[in-house]
Amino acid sequence: MAQPIEEKHRSLSININGNLSPWHEAGVSPLDSSVLAGDAVWELLPLRHRRIFRLQEHLNRLRRSALALGFPVIPSTTELTEQVRCTLEVNHLRDHAAVRITLSRGIRGDMGLEIGATPATPTLIMVPEVSRREFPDDGISIITSGIRRPPPDCLDAKIHHCNLIPSILARLEAKAAGADEALMLDHRGFVADTSSHHIFVVDHGIVFTSRTVACAEGIARAVLMEICSEQQIPFRETDLTLAEVYRAEEVFCASSLDEVVPVMLVDGRPIGEGPVGQLTRDLRQRYQTRARSQGILVV
Repeated sequence: MAQPIEEKHRSLSININGNLSPWHEAGVSPLDSSVLAGDAVWELLPLRHRRIFRLQEHLNRLRRSALALGFPVIPSTTELTEQVRCTLEVNHLRDHAAVRITLSRGIRGDMGLEIGATPATPTLIMVPEVSRREFPDDGISIITSGIRRPPPDCLDAKIHHCNLIPSILARLEAKAAGADEALMLDHRGFVADTSSHHIFVVDHGIVFTSRTVACAEGIARAVLMEICSEQQIPFRETDLTLAEVYRAEEVFCASSLDEVVPVMLVDGRPIGEGPVGQLTRDLRQRYQTRARSQGILVV
């Protein structure tokens, strides 16, 4: 039976607990907490010019997420960095690549929800990936999904957890509608994020983005806040409504992997006057320059 994996990834090796093996031989236990309960946290590290931009911030977020889930054992930053380096070296990756880190609580003693008296050894998985999808220069189209982001008292987005079902359902809606991405609201009806990006709105020269109530504490989001501060571009975190998105002068998405992506259509409505806005172009260029010139040299 043919394996559902892209040809460009067939030669890559996957790192599980420090052991690297070809993708078709790699595997985790059916009793691992990531398999049984989605009990895991993750990060995606883009590799550009042999460097990983904001590596420390990504690993800090991984650690904070694992602490919030009560993982009794968490690998050190030094250990994680070395495993990332090893994964890239073995796969001869230098640029246009990424490594996804998944850290689970480990193998459970049974199939229930009991954690167990003896702390499990965590499972550390590192999956390399070659390049990602390219977005059109003139921007993407997004639609508003009917799937809502949960509030912090249900599932706190500050935990970068592996429960991606809401994002998957939202992305399926977008695909069925012929759109590139899905805009997701929180339980109050305010804009949270998209299925895989933070969302930004430009109005009267001010950049707005959602508060981290139902969206993650994004690394790319923080970088854009830094750039705006340095360039004296007004920036505000607030509760955004759909109406504010529809009437915006510019809209763009951002993530560590895709960087800054212009948005041209929201629910079929053109944004601004058509071309990618000047502020979006400027922020995209500044982000790209920073991401390619800074970062920790890992290979």
